[in-house]
Amino acid sequence: MVSLVGYSFDGMGENAGMAYPTFEDWSQRGADESVRAETDRANRALANVQDGVVFAAAPPAISGIAEASGFELRLQDRGSLGRAALMDARDRLMKAAQASPVIAYIREEGLKDSPRLRLDIDHEKAETMQISFDAIGTTLSTAFGSAYVNRYANVGRMQRVIVQGNPGSRMTPADLASLHVPARDGRLVPLSAISTQTWEVGPVQMARYNGYNAFRLSGEAAPGYSSGEAMAEMERLAAALPQRVAYEWTGLSLQEKLAGQQAMFLLGLSILVVFLLLVALYESWIIPMSVMLIVPIGAFGAVLMVSVFGMANDVHFKIGLVTIIGLAAKNAILIVEFAKSLQDQGRSLREAALEAARMRLRPLIMTSFAFILGVVPLATASGAGAASQRAIGIGVIGGMLGATFLGIFFVPVFYVWIRGLFHRQN
Repeated sequence: MVSLVGYSFDGMGENAGMAYPTFEDWSQRGADESVRAETDRANRALANVQDGVVFAAAPPAISGIAEASGFELRLQDRGSLGRAALMDARDRLMKAAQASPVIAYIREEGLKDSPRLRLDIDHEKAETMQISFDAIGTTLSTAFGSAYVNRYANVGRMQRVIVQGNPGSRMTPADLASLHVPARDGRLVPLSAISTQTWEVGPVQMARYNGYNAFRLSGEAAPGYSSGEAMAEMERLAAALPQRVAYEWTGLSLQEKLAGQQAMFLLGLSILVVFLLLVALYESWIIPMSVMLIVPIGAFGAVLMVSVFGMANDVHFKIGLVTIIGLAAKNAILIVEFAKSLQDQGRSLREAALEAARMRLRPLIMTSFAFILGVVPLATASGAGAASQRAIGIGVIGGMLGATFLGIFFVPVFYVWIRGLFHRQN
């Protein structure tokens, strides 16, 4: 495990840190030792820590776009309501998200508010003592930070002269009060004579997003829910917040939101491409319509199978749906092509459809199960990338089972219905 002290994704500070555990090879791990399982197990154990906020997060799906997996939300104050009102909205949203079964966890990114020492300068008193504000700032920055003085030659090299306070003399509020500030007449005046000290609790860092004061929130979907469903749930919960408190997605969530709107377009485009190919194959607009009616049945089988296994409607499942469009159409073509040929030989519409279904039953089942058995390794995959492989494999298997066993009965019906419908219209 590689650990870093003083730095984390939330910011830098003496109370921040992070660690990168290294996993054993897949061959040395069990089925319940995946990244997701280990992350959930660690978060359950770390939830009992009272001395700080400790959590585990899996790496993002796309490196460089996000810091961890899950969603990223920015809660914004668009009405200049103030930090207190925005904090109240943040607490309400987080409380509602924690009570939702769709959200596994939600947290605020960034370092928590912490005690800080406030130094109030009496400007009138300082001016009476002939002390400029620049002198006060220079004294504080030099003693508790550092200041560059000049350079000097040392053994043929130019060395920098840096002035700063002794570490032992800049550790407590008393050390701050013991500083002396030079006046215009050359006198050294104690800083305590022109200032007062008070303790307060305030933010360590201020976040802004697109010009608005904001809080950075992140979380992850509960098991069985996709990131899209978690984002939709957060949008539903955020709709109950006060007016002029808005939200925006960022990082990988923003890209997912933009790309998710294209899913239906891509599925429709896939159906259109397959339909046009069939039109070119049969030189007809009618017959491809009876073929494409099998696609919803294949999609139904895929959705049913994924639901039975408790999997999410994610991008990998949508890839499987695109595959089902072509595979389901292939099954229908095996029957429709023979039905059309038999009808051209003089058979009636109904007899041609029934005979084609009987003749092509064995080839249809053989080709379908050959493909299903070829996809079984995807559905039972383990190791790196197993989640995406299982999502595609299980969805495709369900779609093929539906298109095969239901298609035997529905494709002849679709063929008779479409051909009969357009024949009557003509």
